[in-house]
Amino acid sequence: MRAISQDIFGGPEVLHLVEADRPTPLPTEVLVRVHAAGVNPVDAKTRAGQGVAGILGDPPFILGWDVSGVVEEIGHGVHTLAVGDEVYGMPWFPRAASAYAE
Repeated sequence: MRAISQDIFGGPEVLHLVEADRPTPLPTEVLVRVHAAGVNPVDAKTRAGQGVAGILGDPPFILGWDVSGVVEEIGHGVHTLAVGDEVYGMPWFPRAASAYAE
């Protein structure tokens, strides 16, 4: 899948397009095919090495917490959502959600 990643902390210029492996949802998680991702102040601060960067650790990583899309796969223990459901939200902040990806 295509994703916007960063290898160092900095401004928007550190973001670049990469090919990444499709993640597999963990128990109680869902995999969302992203249709839109928001960019908020937390993303900018984290990209620059502030905010929740201390939780994520050093780059490389894929930012993004504000997401909307369609559930593509569900992990064990998910009972309230199904494949094909349209969803939006801010998943498990401050844990990495990688919304800047397909």
